[in-house]
Amino acid sequence: MPAMKRDETPVVLADGGLEVRIEEIGGDLSVGFFHLPEGTDLAPALAGLPDDMCQCPHWGYLLKGRLLMRSHDGETVYEEGQAFYWGPGHVPVALADTDYVDFSPSEGIKQVIDHVKGGAG
Repeated sequence: MPAMKRDETPVVLADGGLEVRIEEIGGDLSVGFFHLPEGTDLAPALAGLPDDMCQCPHWGYLLKGRLLMRSHDGETVYEEGQAFYWGPGHVPVALADTDYVDFSPSEGIKQVIDHVKGGAG
C-alpha cells in the first residue's frame, strides 16, 4: 500500500511562502501537503473558477495554525488538531502560519492547481 512523506512529495506550487505538494496516492485520490503563511488569502488565485471558489472537495487534518474558510454557508475557523471536510465552494484564508494535509479527488485538485498556476503568470 502506498505511503508518502511531505519532503518526498513534489512541489506543484510555490509563491511568496505558499507551498503546495501533491501526489496521487492511488486510484483517483491525491494527497496534498499545504503550507500557507499568515495572511494568505486565496480568493484572488481562485477568481475565475465557478463562484470564484475552489470546487474540489477535501478531507484532511490541520497540523498547525488557524485557517478561516469562506463558503456559501458563511465562515468557519479551523484550528490545529482538527480533522475537516471542505465541500465544493470554499476559499481559505490563513489567520496564522498554517500547515495541513488533505486528500482530494486527483482530477479536481489538478484543475484547481492548473487554474492557480495559469492565473499566477
